[in-house]
Amino acid sequence: LLCVLFFFPDGRAQVLLKQSLVSVTKRQTTTARIECIAEGISDFQSAYIHWYRHIPSKAPERVLYIGSDAVSYDDSAYRSKYSSSKTGTNVCIFSVNNINSNDEGTYYCAYW
Repeated sequence: LLCVLFFFPDGRAQVLLKQSLVSVTKRQTTTARIECIAEGISDFQSAYIHWYRHIPSKAPERVLYIGSDAVSYDDSAYRSKYSSSKTGTNVCIFSVNNINSNDEGTYYCAYW
């Protein structure tokens, strides 16, 4: 269970992000989906959720972020590989399309 916790000492609410899957294994050319469950964000649909990728021996890099149903990519080349959407009141879904061995790594969500 990957969990990211933010605490704001000025009295704002805590935010807890949970990714329930520790590992996802898929056949090549399929799509892998990762859910990020957010707790403590009052207006989740307008909140910016960021997705990062960490490949061993490299620095983590942000892939994209999603706000009010709009996805922004840090590199336009990522548009065909990654996507994200929000569902319900607190779930953000990140997809890795047409996966291959180069996609191995750790993916995680963040809120800031």
